[in-house]
Amino acid sequence: MSKGLFITGTGTDVGKTYVAGLILKKLKENGLCAAYYKAAMSGNDRRLDGTLIPGDARHVKDVSGIDQPLEEMCPYVYEYAVSPHLASRLEGHPVRLEGVLQGFESVCSRYDYVTMEGSGGILCPLCFDEAVLNLPDVIRACGLGSVIVADAGLGTINDVGLTAYYMKDQELPLKGIIFNHFKPGNLLHADNLKMCEALTGTKVVACVQDGDTELAISTGLLKSLYE
Repeated sequence: MSKGLFITGTGTDVGKTYVAGLILKKLKENGLCAAYYKAAMSGNDRRLDGTLIPGDARHVKDVSGIDQPLEEMCPYVYEYAVSPHLASRLEGHPVRLEGVLQGFESVCSRYDYVTMEGSGGILCPLCFDEAVLNLPDVIRACGLGSVIVADAGLGTINDVGLTAYYMKDQELPLKGIIFNHFKPGNLLHADNLKMCEALTGTKVVACVQDGDTELAISTGLLKSLYE
């Protein structure tokens, strides 16, 4: 049976895709059959033939070296660089839970470890027109535990705390926290790590430095996040 993990973040541009790429690379290098999935992806460029390139998926594929086709990584791809609910309204192709689940289940049927990345932060709406669909709805429907990706710098205590408390309120299992832009020896970053763990009761399972090409986490611990 396939095992899955959801990658959320404290907001946009905290490094979810970068971290997802390192996670997939780690899994692949350890001989595990791994795949990437994202329900909705905004802000994408077009090919010469007019079709949209799922940029986050392409980044993860390039970094990790997985063989998974781009076409099965994301069912809803948009050009406008705005929240998916607005992009889907502007482009006339609303996100539907059944479409997300169909693609997710298809990927799960062929891969052992499926890493699903969220859009923006945990409150990012995917659809807010004919139907209301938010990221917690998707996480719950897919039965996934999550990790939070957060910037290691100033303000992260509040950002991580609010994200974790909301997830607890929504009964979404939180498996760990990953700090991005972490600087060893930085007093603020070290204290943020301790404070986030103390306030949330959740371990920081990995710290990513700028330019890292490997995720500093044991294979055993990484696999346990998917349980």
